[in-house]
Amino acid sequence: MAINRPFTDADRIESLKAAVLAGVAAGIVAAALLLAHRVPTLGWGAAFTSVASGLSGSTFWVSATIAGLSGGLFGITYRYAVRQDENAQLKAGVVLAFSLVRGLALVNVAAAVSLRGWPFAVAIAESLLIFAAAAAVLEVAQRQGWVKSVK
Repeated sequence: MAINRPFTDADRIESLKAAVLAGVAAGIVAAALLLAHRVPTLGWGAAFTSVASGLSGSTFWVSATIAGLSGGLFGITYRYAVRQDENAQLKAGVVLAFSLVRGLALVNVAAAVSLRGWPFAVAIAESLLIFAAAAAVLEVAQRQGWVKSVK
């Protein structure tokens, strides 16, 4: 039987640290992926320029920020879900659950069906990269003692 204990200020600080680390990692990976999508049609120079202004720049930064916020929520959830457990399936399950929710929400279903499902696969794969990077950062932070596991 689990023992209920109140959340302390120390718990809240550790969760905040997990959210910030995972959010930053997710935002950086998302920004890199968003930039990579622009390079084939624009080239590197124009792709970098496109993120600086206008609607194209706004959509880039809003998308990267949303990924960062999603990563922050992931970080808190991951910290509480895995606790001190070394179960790789549990850790992968948390990453996959967030990836599926984010990836499937991004896809235009009509376009995905007409393209034989490739947009689903790409969106989920990109989300896997984002959340796997966030999880890796949290794992390193916990091993280094920067973020404490939930007991």
